Amino acid sequence: MYVIKGSALRISVRNLVEFLCRGGDIDAGSGLGTDVTAMQEGARIHRLIQHRMGAKYHAEVPLKYKCDYDEYSISIEGRADGIICDMDEDEDGNKTPVSDVIIDEIKTMQTDVTKMKEAVYVHKAQAMCYAYIYATQHNLEKITVQMTYCNSETEEIKRFAEDFSYDEINKWYENLMKQFKKWTDFIFEQRQLRQESIGNLEFPFEYREGQRELVVSVYKTINRGKTLYIQAPTGVGKTIATIFPAVAAMGQNKADKIFYLTSKTITRTVAENTYVLLRENGLHFRTVTLTARDKICMAEKRECNPANCEYAKGHFDRVNDAIFDAISNNEVIDRTCIEKYALKHRVCPFEMSLDISYWCDGIICDYNYVFDPNVALKRYFGEKVKGDYIFLVDEAHNLVDRAREMYSASIVKEDFLEIKKLLKTTDAGYIDKRLVSWLDKCNKSLLEMKRECDDYRVFGDISSFKRLPEYLEYLSMGISSFLDKNKKFEKKDELLEFFFKIKHFLAMYDCADEKYVIYCEHDDEGNFVLRLYCVDPSGNISDRISMGCSTIFFSATLLPVNYYKEMLSGEIDDYAVYAHSPFKAEKKCIVASKDVSSRYTRRNDNEYEKICRYIYETVNAKKGNYMVFFPSYGYMENVKNMFMENYSCRPAETAFTAGEDICGKKDYINIYIATQRNGMNEEDREQFLKLFEEEKFDGSLIGMCVTGGIFSEGIDLKNDSLIGAVIVGTGLPMICRERNILRDYFDANEKDGYSYAYVYPGMNKVLQAAGRVIRTDEDRGVIELLDDRFLRPEYQKMYPREWENVISVRRENVRKQLDIFWKN
Repeated sequence: MYVIKGSALRISVRNLVEFLCRGGDIDAGSGLGTDVTAMQEGARIHRLIQHRMGAKYHAEVPLKYKCDYDEYSISIEGRADGIICDMDEDEDGNKTPVSDVIIDEIKTMQTDVTKMKEAVYVHKAQAMCYAYIYATQHNLEKITVQMTYCNSETEEIKRFAEDFSYDEINKWYENLMKQFKKWTDFIFEQRQLRQESIGNLEFPFEYREGQRELVVSVYKTINRGKTLYIQAPTGVGKTIATIFPAVAAMGQNKADKIFYLTSKTITRTVAENTYVLLRENGLHFRTVTLTARDKICMAEKRECNPANCEYAKGHFDRVNDAIFDAISNNEVIDRTCIEKYALKHRVCPFEMSLDISYWCDGIICDYNYVFDPNVALKRYFGEKVKGDYIFLVDEAHNLVDRAREMYSASIVKEDFLEIKKLLKTTDAGYIDKRLVSWLDKCNKSLLEMKRECDDYRVFGDISSFKRLPEYLEYLSMGISSFLDKNKKFEKKDELLEFFFKIKHFLAMYDCADEKYVIYCEHDDEGNFVLRLYCVDPSGNISDRISMGCSTIFFSATLLPVNYYKEMLSGEIDDYAVYAHSPFKAEKKCIVASKDVSSRYTRRNDNEYEKICRYIYETVNAKKGNYMVFFPSYGYMENVKNMFMENYSCRPAETAFTAGEDICGKKDYINIYIATQRNGMNEEDREQFLKLFEEEKFDGSLIGMCVTGGIFSEGIDLKNDSLIGAVIVGTGLPMICRERNILRDYFDANEKDGYSYAYVYPGMNKVLQAAGRVIRTDEDRGVIELLDDRFLRPEYQKMYPREWENVISVRRENVRKQLDIFWKN
């Protein structure tokens, strides 16, 4: 919204009035056309109106005004759509008005403008700011403000004009700036406190081995405005080692805001706690944690319109008071805080949290808010303006696949026919025949593709689409107009969902380049799908990080690092640091099996029996809690059933009598099984992890989980909560069409396609699962790799440095190796 350099704040006229002069309700069904297409259409109409106005109409006039206060200055700037008057021009090209002046502000609308009774106040306020600046700079005694509204579809025009004396416009503007000064006083006062506190801030711990070098690397990278990749094993303290130097860089005016980006709730909590720790050491720093709209919504059913949500109704009339109340009384603005003030002021908690971010030093949020084209914070990235932002990207290995999905898009032919049915009335007619016409044209274009597609077909380039994108554009504008006119349409939700799919497809179509594979296919349900598949997301990601001043990608698993450089920023020359593990190598035992394989051709009872034997010998070598990670739920069930049949054990949730020997063999310990289920909610996950945190078992607990699932990363079971991880298979993603498309794409680009599509993502999951075992200096544990491929050179070269001594074993001697480790 604003930019601060030293003691100068700069803000656009539009941002100023939209912040101070907005009012009314939140309505998700209004303003659907406010995207690139609508902006282009609006620009076309602006030019059309401007060209019709004759020689007196001076278009796109830049205006700027500076207000100096005791401790800072505010620059207001913008571009008036039109200034209507006769002008004289001197030798230097300076123009001076010589007749009455009209400031014209043009707004394109999707509603019927002929029915408007008056100008929208926030629009009028924008024109009044331009009028004040122009009148002040040219010593005008009076000036006219004119609002020109034009319907984007019919091109009908409605105008509202109002005359102001200079005293009137001056009084109005002074009152506006008085309102804004409350906010700017707050922000400059808080910045001064922040900068002073950073100057006295010290690292809150004694540096671990290699941690000081990591902190220095992050600071130097930010200082140079570059990008850094950090491969940092568990225990290095990645969060504090990235946040602390980022905060220090802010103290040297190298940046003005830190985005801490995560993919999981638990890492968000770690970031929050890190800022709390720094505050306890004297840091004055305000942070906000953004929570997804669906999770933080306080209504029984999320319907973002004033008819169904009391928090949406009148939201903009009350939200600024709610924001100032929250930021004035809190430095830690988390979900609980947001909900408290949203309830107090009866406003939408999600929208309020986004506005609060303007007035915070740090933003903790999901990747989506920066990278997803549909969810990204338009407040920061909508106008493609570079900001003084530091991006700290935690668990960065997750961003590759997340970004592929964000920047890919699909449309389904059958959806167009379903939407057509929605528009049918009871008398066999249609509510909107023009809308149906565009649906038919889109369907016909897709039908032509379908006839030429046996199974699936890859298009050489986007020109194969013929006129489909054009039809989709008209269809989206038609839906937007229809919904604006029919706010009580019964099937609104279904039509909105379809609308957003179309808009996303068009947005991705506009940015589809050589890093996309465009194909159509018949899916498993018999539908015909057209897909824009972003196989290499680096171009889109680099576009976004270029809007900040520095980016730090970090994770415990960024191997091989050049692969992640290629997939994230696309720059092999970006800086990279490998942080050494602070934990002693002898605290862990890593074994890899010679005699087990999880290959699809070897998935049979014989292999399952071998795996059962490995698990049994492992959990009997030392009593404790273990996790076993499997390639899939089906594989896990097969092994679990055989294990429970062959070895005496029981479900972990079952009550037991302490000391009971259920194995029937005195030399062996009792075994309890807990199983990850598909689709577990937060409560289910907490109950599962609680089994590991409580010392309630008189034997060994086995948690059977899926590699790459919710328990294979992001959980922190310290000390005796987990003493071993058995990883079955190399973590390869399931063979499917999209993975094979990735393989073929990278092969064609002279890369190792199979490794890019399967091996690297798979090994990353393995390393994440293995990282659950050693979490602190006191931890000791076993990592067991059950697949003979782990002993092949192409896998060994991806071992992290701390895996310096991997022992090859067979099921006959694995117990011996484990006994040696535990006895030592």
